Amino acid sequence: MGILYICCMASIRQEKIARLLQKELGTIFQRESRTWFDGAFITVTTVRVSPDLSIARVYLSIWGVDDKEKTLETVQNQHGNIRRHLGNNVRHQLRIVPEFHFYIDDSLDYAENIENLLKK
Repeated sequence: MGILYICCMASIRQEKIARLLQKELGTIFQRESRTWFDGAFITVTTVRVSPDLSIARVYLSIWGVDDKEKTLETVQNQHGNIRRHLGNNVRHQLRIVPEFHFYIDDSLDYAENIENLLKK
């Protein structure tokens, strides 16, 4: 059973790359939010990297806009620019920049909703 648990855990390399991507993507979103995303406040909450390091699932928290889905679509449309900027920033740490899949992280909204329900 211990062997199965070890196999399912993310490797140390995956975790290091996920942290690097989260930091660098956060910087890009902070720097480019005004021009690319109409001033939306976007934070990178979690990054999960596939075992072969080719795909990164990026979870975003989006604030300051009415339509989060539209902002997510804009982020997906800017995929090439985001990868290019990231590639320039991490070219000495990574050989290949992974393909990004962006998702909305609504865990903060869920927690706020639960908190409001408990107050009633």
